[in-house]
Amino acid sequence: MTAKLVIGIDGHETGSRALEYGKRLAALIGDCELLVAYIIEWSPYSFQTPEENAIRHKRREEEIATAMERIIDPAVKALIDDGLNARGIVRHGNVADALDAICVEEKADQIVVSRSSEGGIAKRIFGSSTANLVMGASVPVTVVG
Repeated sequence: MTAKLVIGIDGHETGSRALEYGKRLAALIGDCELLVAYIIEWSPYSFQTPEENAIRHKRREEEIATAMERIIDPAVKALIDDGLNARGIVRHGNVADALDAICVEEKADQIVVSRSSEGGIAKRIFGSSTANLVMGASVPVTVVG
């Protein structure tokens, strides 16, 4: 049975660390599929004007296409070039909720993410996406430092 690992990346060096760890895990597991995921932060609670609502869907589709082209496709190609079974997923939403939803939909076994380097007052008040994911995920989460 193929194991599935969801690797959350952010388009920065932190995501590269998660990818590298995911590659090492896949080598240890053997029969493994890597699902490389990028989540575009989006809140349903943001206030939109009627004009913004009219173009929202088109903008979301453009953001997904851009993220696939610039972030996901190069990461997946590198994994495939290294002989690994990989594919990419881009979603809009809350990072923790979206990564967990991908795991449920794909019947994944584990999530690999990197610790965020974000600081400041927002992190102290709301917590980080990584912390929220660890506390609420339906599968084990590995956080890479």
